[in-house]
Amino acid sequence: MTRKEFDFILGRMLDENPRLSDINFTVGKPLQAEVDGFLKAVCQDLGIEKLTPYHTETMMLNLVGNDRRGIRHLLTHGSCDVSYYLSGRARFRVNIFSQRGNYSIVMRQLPTKVPTLHELGLPAVLSEVAREKNGIALVTGATGSGKSTTLAAVLNIINREKAVHVVTLEDPVEFVHEPLRATFNQRELGLDFDSFANGLRAALRQAPKVILVGEMRDRETVEIALSAAETGHLVLSTLHTVDAGQTIHRIIGMFELEEERLIRIRLADSLRWVVSQRLLPKAGATGRVAALEIMGTNLRVREAIVHGESEGKTFYEMIQQARPFGWITFDDNIIDLYQHGLITEETALAYASKRAVVKRGIDQIKAARGEKTTDIEGLQIDQEYSERIGQSKGFAGE
Repeated sequence: MTRKEFDFILGRMLDENPRLSDINFTVGKPLQAEVDGFLKAVCQDLGIEKLTPYHTETMMLNLVGNDRRGIRHLLTHGSCDVSYYLSGRARFRVNIFSQRGNYSIVMRQLPTKVPTLHELGLPAVLSEVAREKNGIALVTGATGSGKSTTLAAVLNIINREKAVHVVTLEDPVEFVHEPLRATFNQRELGLDFDSFANGLRAALRQAPKVILVGEMRDRETVEIALSAAETGHLVLSTLHTVDAGQTIHRIIGMFELEEERLIRIRLADSLRWVVSQRLLPKAGATGRVAALEIMGTNLRVREAIVHGESEGKTFYEMIQQARPFGWITFDDNIIDLYQHGLITEETALAYASKRAVVKRGIDQIKAARGEKTTDIEGLQIDQEYSERIGQSKGFAGE
């Protein structure tokens, strides 16, 4: 398969599925695209009923090209990350990996336009992240939950409002920021630096005010990020954690037990925001909607980071109590999405952190609308049993 043929296949897949987020090439399967969170067979008229090992190997060669680092990683580690540009159409983040002796490929389509918070439908409180002078702000969630997109929207605010130097360390570069007021230097892992830790260490000598680290993958990166935050930089990054509480525990868990006390103190002083995301399927329509958990920092949060959570002083409870300041738990956000008709009750309960909380919130909304809050019907009083109970009480009184 030549590169021209491969690009033709990619173009057909994009034409047929304008909303696709991922493309999947797996031996023994047809051409597949993920649309609105679901994988489906596409472009079946091209005559490729099932991909063969030859198909995926030639695709791999087209994607890796002359990237020696990618080839070395694929051969020594079994997988590699590369980027791919389809001229005039799209950019992709690509992961190639071996499975049972064959190659599989997953391509994530990268948006070309830098979004705004308003276009993404995200809360305005996130603009406060962009206005922090220093510290660490983390966006967390599973792969494909929109972390990079949210960070791009935050950087877009910085670009429009501040004349500062911004250094980004990405794997690969996803959104290309055209300089407005800020000056951007966007560096790509493997092409411009060899590890996030080394890239971050070098960034401290490049006089930035804002540093974006694509992912906090290890202890060394976290430690350098804390040092950067402590020396007056604003550090933005991502973690694969499900909520604010787990994010705190994950960072602390990267360090040895004897270092825990110091790390807790440093994290309490440096952390500014934790924003966690989940993408939920929309009700009665195609597409997905983001559910967020947003936690800032105050005296109570810093105390919980230093001393740990306790009864009545959990991060979940602190977020609930700070809702007037724009903080929100996943569960409250999910209830809001249900109230506005964006998701179904089944979706709300499936993605809830605490099902009982979401169920109670949904029942209150239903009751206010005059809808049934239970499926249990036809309950009747057993008259004979009631009479027997009444008689026995009468005898007891005598």
